[in-house]
Amino acid sequence: MANLRRDNHYVPKLYLKQWSHEGFIPTYRLLVPNEKYPLWKEQSLKGIAFHQHLYTYLAGQEETDEFEKWLDQEFENPAQEAIERVVKERSLSPEHWKKLVRFAAAQDVRTPARLREFLGRQREILPSMLGNSVERSVHMMERAVRGRGALPESKIDTAGFPMKVSIEKESDGSGLLNAEVIIGRRLWLWNIRHLLTKTLGRLPRHRWTILHAPPGISWPTSDNPLIRLNFHDARNYNFGGGWGVENGEILLPLSPKHLLYTCIGKRPWYRGKRLDEENAQLMRKIIIEHADRYVFSRDQSDIHLIRPRTVCSETFKREQDEWGNWRDEQCQAEAELQR
Repeated sequence: MANLRRDNHYVPKLYLKQWSHEGFIPTYRLLVPNEKYPLWKEQSLKGIAFHQHLYTYLAGQEETDEFEKWLDQEFENPAQEAIERVVKERSLSPEHWKKLVRFAAAQDVRTPARLREFLGRQREILPSMLGNSVERSVHMMERAVRGRGALPESKIDTAGFPMKVSIEKESDGSGLLNAEVIIGRRLWLWNIRHLLTKTLGRLPRHRWTILHAPPGISWPTSDNPLIRLNFHDARNYNFGGGWGVENGEILLPLSPKHLLYTCIGKRPWYRGKRLDEENAQLMRKIIIEHADRYVFSRDQSDIHLIRPRTVCSETFKREQDEWGNWRDEQCQAEAELQR
């Protein structure tokens, strides 16, 4: 507990340092409490893009930070050399490319933006899904008891899945099967681990490239840096793409001059291609639009015009309070599920 990692960085410092100078990174905040808040602030790498106890969870009677350590060991640290080679424009081996793609996949699922998206979706679909699953399970158990079939084995690794199953006995000898799942931090972390260990390995291999920014243009990045793009033209695109969506584009800035890129199902631009100014400005605009709460950039000239910030003291305070209560609320829910 004394060495518990409380400040969980959802955008790794080893990644953000490409935009920093002497440990500080130029930061544009998209939600501010008042108009007097400066457009840009120099933030320390240690003090930005983190939330306390974002990845910790209750295991038994104590909190654990094993999840963040797992992200470090499996996805962040292995990619460090590959990112450095990209920045220094050295050749990459197939293993380097593999580590870059694994880093990109992890960055896609670990941010607060993805947390909100995941929890919102689960609140919509999980109750009915859980109810249907319980009904099917009861039906299969009844068939098995009557000797008409065997119970199927689960194809999903449910280790760490935050669910409690109980049976309430009725006076007539029957029973009521209850299944309870908490839609919160533990479910999100289980889903991330499942995606990165099971789903990632089943995805088809894509051809990746590094796109270079032309002179006078630099790539920004953000607190939501991995972009899954559905692109039709410069005025018709959205961020609802996926890792297996035909013609979908995936991009991740790796430095102010280097952008990891693929287009699913198509041969991408050749590796090391320097984009023309028009395409580069469009890419830059897309990166800025995809940000959640922060944009990081060495070029601060027009970002506030592309993405005007929201000034609202109530929303700002509400978000601060929500994150301030995050640990206690999640630990309480996790403890109740273990009883």
